[in-house]
Amino acid sequence: MSLSGRVYTDLRNAILLGEFAPEEALKPQELAHRHGVSLAVVREALVRLVGDGLADRLPNRGFAVPGQSDRRWQEIAEARRTVEPAAFRLAITRGDLEWETRVRATHHRLARTQAYDGERVRVEWSEAHRAFHRALLDGCGNAVLLDMFDRLWLAGELARRWSAHGNPNRDALAEHLALEEAALARDADTAAALLDRHLGATAAALRDHD
Repeated sequence: MSLSGRVYTDLRNAILLGEFAPEEALKPQELAHRHGVSLAVVREALVRLVGDGLADRLPNRGFAVPGQSDRRWQEIAEARRTVEPAAFRLAITRGDLEWETRVRATHHRLARTQAYDGERVRVEWSEAHRAFHRALLDGCGNAVLLDMFDRLWLAGELARRWSAHGNPNRDALAEHLALEEAALARDADTAAALLDRHLGATAAALRDHD
């Protein structure tokens, strides 16, 4: 991995783990000193983070963590609620036995992975969560839709983590189980409606958390 790639990965994980506060400045000089690299390497990594939606480029050409109440998070949620249920419908229509196996396996892993370490979302759970949602759509057979999922997921992951405690009464385990069951039952209408509701609940939790 290149120096820039290493710094990018370290900063991405630090932002997602909440080591930087919303709207906190990401100062290239301090980050270069911390990581023992040049300013050019840090700036390249920060530009990648801006492209991922995990950093903002400020008018004075500085960088910062996105704001928690930024309208973009609701726009990302709206985009996901438009794209993912449609891809899910296609996956249910086109998915084969291998797709069903991936859905079952990734749900099994997700359901048995501890979500929190105190107040912090565990990296292992986040990875299992993404793998399950990706598996639901994998059978769609459309690389463009899957690429859109990948981009929207990463851009929205920071907001999802902020919203994690926004609705303490939410039963995410039951929601994920219902999605698996609808997928394996090949019930496209129910599956699409459940996924739309699931994504909408995350967006609502973020609004309540602002």
